[in-house]
Amino acid sequence: MTKPDHARLDRVVAEARKQSELREAGYRERALKLYPWICGRCAREFSGVRLRELTVHHKDHNHDNNPADGSNWELLCLYCHDNEHSRVLEEAGRHRSADQQKLATHNPFSALQGLLKK
Repeated sequence: MTKPDHARLDRVVAEARKQSELREAGYRERALKLYPWICGRCAREFSGVRLRELTVHHKDHNHDNNPADGSNWELLCLYCHDNEHSRVLEEAGRHRSADQQKLATHNPFSALQGLLKK
């Protein structure tokens, strides 16, 4: 029977602790400590395995804006988070300039009728 490699085990445990500290330093871990585990839109509660379905939404849509007090964050479930970003994209599409809203003029099928007759 082989002896356990205590040095290797110590390295693995140290790396696991380091990774845990890095995750806790991340804004998601901080937000989960600051706020109740409830979606800010649909009010569903999350715990256990389902906690991974709860995401951090940046209210100003700037992922670099992460104040320590969490004032730019809200916890949203995956569905409400996707809905929020879809709404923002739709709103941005409505405010495009007239030049950006011009329809495409190229028709890749314009010669199709002639090809089908041959």
